[in-house]
Amino acid sequence: MAPSMGFVRQSLPIDPEIRGRRKFMTSSTSGDTMALTGERADLLAALAKSRHFLRFTTRDLDDEQARQRTTVSELTLGGLIKHVTAVERNWASFIVHGPATAPDFSAMTEADFEIWAEGFRLLPGETLAGVLAEYAEVAKRTDDLVATLPDLDADHPLPPAPWNPPGERWSARRTLLHIASETAQHAGHADIIRESLDGAKSMG
Repeated sequence: MAPSMGFVRQSLPIDPEIRGRRKFMTSSTSGDTMALTGERADLLAALAKSRHFLRFTTRDLDDEQARQRTTVSELTLGGLIKHVTAVERNWASFIVHGPATAPDFSAMTEADFEIWAEGFRLLPGETLAGVLAEYAEVAKRTDDLVATLPDLDADHPLPPAPWNPPGERWSARRTLLHIASETAQHAGHADIIRESLDGAKSMG
């Protein structure tokens, strides 16, 4: 697709769950529907809003466009969806299992880093539709966790990593806020990549 040379305005459709409501409906893995209010509803709304802005940057794109670098950065839209999916999956696992299932980032080899780098790329054989579907499934599992977790104050020590202070612990609440904030950060990256691709904007 040739880049658009004009100013493109995009109206932003808002997901129903992020309209500022304090009541949030979620479906558990058993199929039961429950109404959440208060802090858990706010957490789910924050997660939903950040995810929506990220997904919205991939609207109407094909796989090759999702693989395309549009800035000096290595980041691509398909790669960002893959990365944020892995981020959410891994931190949700941390909430349940603690650092036991996390890699030791302070002891990674060059081969480990190459595998990690592939998480930022839409590889041959992967599709944008496929990574978006996986992202939706991971998001649903996280939402179920928010709805059913007994205690948001339950905490674990962070896994070993050069960027994690030794001995620091994160509660489930702080971990969920981190997922939302990292998703929002990458949604901003994705917005720049998309505008550089064809002029389309999430807002404005």
